[in-house]
Amino acid sequence: MRRRARDDRGQSAVEYAGVVALLLFVALAAIQLGLVAYTAQQAGTASRAAARVASQKDGAGRYEESGRAAMSDWLADRASITEGPGGSSDEVRVTVRVKVPALLPVFDFGEAERSTTMPLD
Repeated sequence: MRRRARDDRGQSAVEYAGVVALLLFVALAAIQLGLVAYTAQQAGTASRAAARVASQKDGAGRYEESGRAAMSDWLADRASITEGPGGSSDEVRVTVRVKVPALLPVFDFGEAERSTTMPLD
């Protein structure tokens, strides 16, 4: 009986370490998914702001600056903002692509892309 109790020593500590590692991974995965959603939302906000400015007569060259100003600074550095023609000749379309930051190297969500079309002023 005494020998058996001695062999089980430390088993709970090993199990605890395994559970903590699993919980930490699940928590980081949840934070990563939230980061993906936030990045997509920021790309949408930037595309709407940039399209609003690009649709104005005097805003043709300032759309990119406006789009970056509408985003969080740490995501604006990762963004590319492009302007193109809309579906017709009296529309403008702005597309914003933002690289999604990764917390863990196993996650790679690529880029969040959002486009907005506005009528020309």
